[in-house]
Amino acid sequence: MKAAFEIKKGPRKVMILSESEVEKYLDPKELLAGLEDGFRGLELGEVQCPPRPRLSVPGKGFSLAMPAWRPGMQLTVKVVNVFDGNLKSDLPNHLALINLFDPETGAASCVMDGTYITGIRTAASAVLSARMLSRSEARIATVIGAGVQGREHVKFLPLIRNLDRINVCSLRFEDAQKLATQNEIACATADVETAVRESDILCLATHSPTPVIRSEWVKLGAHVSSVGYYPPHGELPRDLASEHRLFVETLDAFQPVPVGCGELAGLHSSTGTTLGAVALGRRPGRLSDEEITVYKAMGVAMEDMVAANLAYQKAKREGGGGAMCW
Repeated sequence: MKAAFEIKKGPRKVMILSESEVEKYLDPKELLAGLEDGFRGLELGEVQCPPRPRLSVPGKGFSLAMPAWRPGMQLTVKVVNVFDGNLKSDLPNHLALINLFDPETGAASCVMDGTYITGIRTAASAVLSARMLSRSEARIATVIGAGVQGREHVKFLPLIRNLDRINVCSLRFEDAQKLATQNEIACATADVETAVRESDILCLATHSPTPVIRSEWVKLGAHVSSVGYYPPHGELPRDLASEHRLFVETLDAFQPVPVGCGELAGLHSSTGTTLGAVALGRRPGRLSDEEITVYKAMGVAMEDMVAANLAYQKAKREGGGGAMCW
């Protein structure tokens, strides 16, 4: 046996997946199923998903590191950078890179774009909450926000309910009009209150520091999801979260930001139910057709792990992706 000082890593081949390749190999329906199983794994303690550390660049943005692992998957570490000024430079304000590592050796197995995954997994988890918690006869949905999250919500919503219409609202009406062209049942509207009042499923997907709706607009029996992150407050009215049954990814949502959600500050974790507990049947989901249910997302690394591993495994099976020497 060689001594440790005699052993060198040497050149190794590592798969690389671009943004377009990740999109090619990540199937939306498989992602929904994988996320539901991932939430069960979180609840069972099978997923390691520690709180995310943060680096801040004053006046520019911040960077989060998000590691996760579940037996049977590759070790996953995402770094996501949120820089609001990027839009002026024709760059997304969320940029991410994901590294996968072999759990047997710790050797790098894949480097992939994480920007697309960050967008799609967040929306998919919110729409999964609608599949689990909205009324089965839900026919009208409203998406507030016409950015990346709005786009992905419009894509995923028809996969979980037989909808008649998806209302699209945005601070800039022309953005809502553009997004509505992406789906034949989507339509842009400038009347946010009317759209909210008729909605069976309401998806908040903005980058707003203040609430974008009023809680009294939400009709009985509706399901509301919120994925926006803008501490110390945000897009979801606090009374909507505190006065109705609240569902979260993990109870870390009640921790201070950046781990938790600003809109949940001051609420005790006992007021929340995890999606994993519902998926396992440990806690009830919707209790009645009149109940309003609320899901607040913070974004957890399990979601990145599931999406990245799905894309990696499919690319591996099909001989896709590029390679680099490490």
